[in-house]
Amino acid sequence: MSSGSLKVPNERIQALNAAFSEIFGYAPSDYFSAPGRTELSGNHTDHQRGRVLAAAINLDTQAAVGRNGSNSIRIQSKGYPMVEISLSELTPNADEINTTAALVRGVAAGFAARGCTIQGFDAYVESSVLPGSGLSSSASFEVLIGTILNHLFFDCRVSQPEIAQIGQYAENVFFGKPCGLMDQTASAVGGMVAIDFGDKHHPDIQPLDFDFASCGHALCIVNSGADHADLTDEYAAITDDYKALCAYFGKEVLTEVPEDGFYAAIPALRQLCGDRAVMRGIHQYQENARMTQVIAALKNGDFNTFLQLIKQSGYSSYMYLQNVIPAGYVRHQHMAVALGLCEHYLHGKGAYRVHGGGFAGTVQALVPFDLLAEFQAGINRALGEGACLVLSIRPEGGVRMEAAE
Repeated sequence: MSSGSLKVPNERIQALNAAFSEIFGYAPSDYFSAPGRTELSGNHTDHQRGRVLAAAINLDTQAAVGRNGSNSIRIQSKGYPMVEISLSELTPNADEINTTAALVRGVAAGFAARGCTIQGFDAYVESSVLPGSGLSSSASFEVLIGTILNHLFFDCRVSQPEIAQIGQYAENVFFGKPCGLMDQTASAVGGMVAIDFGDKHHPDIQPLDFDFASCGHALCIVNSGADHADLTDEYAAITDDYKALCAYFGKEVLTEVPEDGFYAAIPALRQLCGDRAVMRGIHQYQENARMTQVIAALKNGDFNTFLQLIKQSGYSSYMYLQNVIPAGYVRHQHMAVALGLCEHYLHGKGAYRVHGGGFAGTVQALVPFDLLAEFQAGINRALGEGACLVLSIRPEGGVRMEAAE
């Protein structure tokens, strides 16, 4: 799990320093970083307290920070208007739903509820985790703010997993998006981790040391070109369908419902909840069971089985979870096209799958090195230059940054 600090080139620190000083009129005192994340398996299982495999990546959100002696937090993200919130108002604001201010206010409220005495600070923020990229820029930002508060005002008393929980709280309650906990946990903790959310207060986080490059494959993200904007209702519909299934059984999440009980109740569930909800339930049980096999394959070094399981995860998302094509979309089906391109250029090798929330954003592919050039070229021709991005896994989660010597 994440610890210590992240060493970055001195030029990077100096660039952040210069931008901060120009905006706020004084020099920053600290520098922080939080990575984006990639989901390797376990699609939409986290909000049902299931299992996932995720990893922090080498794209991150960085900040130069200084105390401002006021009762306000001011955040200047590159390319965006400045956000300012008052620390005397740490309750949800309906006017801030779906805004950066809501995330900042929510994370601050989470720390204040734990006894942290927060003081005003300024932050200049730059991110290589682009919004809508499917690499969870929002979770990266939430973890960044939590890391800043933890270091500056709370003597690092909050654990990395708890920073993730505060981020999820901010996104659910203040921002208005019913996300699970995977994104924030992967960003906060760092490295590759298998996470079991069975205990919602204390997720079981198991670090895994595995290198795709040693198996001759590159980890790629394919940007479909679709934006997540205006798709909040589609994501909410997934959790609503699960809530409807759970309500029938009187349970909070589907992982509390025995699988045989679910299948026995399908005739009633189809009438009460509809067929889409039933299909999504089938995905949940299959995906959770698959996660046990995924982790075992990695631990045993059985990469071929791992690839087959990743493909199965993608098929399940497409067929059962149905988070590839937004409801009613006919002319624009970006994710489906991206998946079709991956299948074509992989020639039956490697693996590809829906990545993250789905409906828009990105597709994930594990590409053999001998196909990588052809794969990238083909994807970029079809979807635009830079659509295929090769990633690496970052060991560090949310951390303080220092200049490398």
